[in-house]
Amino acid sequence: MQRVVRFVFAGGIGFVTDAAALWLLLAVTPLGPFVSRILSIGFALCVTWQINRHLTFSPSSRGMTREGARYGGVGVATSIVNYAVYSAILFAVPATSPLIALAIASLVAMTLSFLGYSRLVFDR
Repeated sequence: MQRVVRFVFAGGIGFVTDAAALWLLLAVTPLGPFVSRILSIGFALCVTWQINRHLTFSPSSRGMTREGARYGGVGVATSIVNYAVYSAILFAVPATSPLIALAIASLVAMTLSFLGYSRLVFDR
């Protein structure tokens, strides 16, 4: 149970990172909500890897390079789900704030992330 609490904490920091990066990209670039979200997801993925590696699960026995590749693989897979839900919300209800769509999409992808990271990356 403690691992789940730590994962939710790491996910909360990842969410804030993702939301802040998205907000900043939307405010200062002409990229728009779809390209900006791809960049913000990538940034948040890097941040959460370090938090999950040191706080939630502890480093795996694979070494940093292999662990990072596996984390990235699981992260990309769950990010595709996250981005698909985000995009579907924005296309279905164009008046929706990108930050609201981000919050909903992040909640949907959280369970998949925990299962993937705990089983495929950190051997727990």
